[in-house]
This record gives sequence, structure tokens and C-alpha cells, in this order.
Amino acid sequence: MDINDIRAWYTVIMFAVFAGIVWWAWSGKQKRRFHEAARLPFNEPEHPRSDDAPRATQEASHE
Repeated sequence: MDINDIRAWYTVIMFAVFAGIVWWAWSGKQKRRFHEAARLPFNEPEHPRSDDAPRATQEASHE
């Protein structure tokens, strides 16, 4: 077994891992979880909380 055999097996194994990840990501079981994760940025409040503003001003003034 030389280096080229090892490289060939490594390529086959990495392709199998890639195909497994693609199959897992596109499986129906993950759809709900991925949909919820995709909606997370839209669940953030539109405006920052009012108690964050004074702290940010104080930190900026100490620099």
C-alpha cells in the first residue's frame, strides 16, 4: 500500500462523509429544526432594550 492508495481511500471516505451530511441536512426530520433556526434573526426585538443604552454610553466614555 503506497501513498496513492491512502489518498484514494481518504477521498472515498471523505465523499461518504459529505454524502452523509447532505442526506442528514435534507432529511425530513431536520426540516422543522432548521426552519426554526432560520427564523431566529426575525425573532429579535426591533429596538434594543433601554437599559443597554446607558451602559454603552459609559463604556464609550471610558475609552
